[in-house]
Amino acid sequence: MMIDAIIAKVQGFIVNPVESFRAARPDGTDVAVPYLIALLLVHAAMTAIVSLIGISVMGMLSPMMPRFAMPVVIFFGALIGGAIVTIIFSLWLHLWVYLLGGRKGLIETAKAVIYGMTPGMLLGWIPFIGFLFCLWSIVLQIIGIREMQEMSSGKALVAMIIAVMVPLIVLVLLAMYFFITVASASAISAAPYNGHYPQFD
Repeated sequence: MMIDAIIAKVQGFIVNPVESFRAARPDGTDVAVPYLIALLLVHAAMTAIVSLIGISVMGMLSPMMPRFAMPVVIFFGALIGGAIVTIIFSLWLHLWVYLLGGRKGLIETAKAVIYGMTPGMLLGWIPFIGFLFCLWSIVLQIIGIREMQEMSSGKALVAMIIAVMVPLIVLVLLAMYFFITVASASAISAAPYNGHYPQFD
């Protein structure tokens, strides 16, 4: 996939997402995968740069690690992690899409996820306001599910809400369990040994 074609798709999904998703229905993996790779490369590069600047400003760079090593680690972490999360989320979302009536196939759901990621991947790295572009991506993915799976807006919305909220609820519950466990262990360790307070003469 040529750079010009990728840039044209980026502009389309940002400016006119509905028509762009409809035009992307014939796209195969030979188009969607290079587009995903391009998004991941840009996101990983900008995340590495911003992270390095932030760490440098805060003086948190370890003297044991060469200066060039940190952005390299962050770059490949964001690149590989982004690819893994995209695959897992596409599979997870497609489960709910299928249960709600989407029958156009996993590839169509994956395309909706990939193309919808456009603003989040390109601008989500911006400090303080990056989350707004990530929210924008979620909205685009809902539109993408509706168009690629030819579902109603309501069903596409429900599928996305379930796919996003279930993992969040699980993470919150795990965090609460971890906090309670740590707090309980701390309380036990702070208690007097054998229930007896030290005696002073």
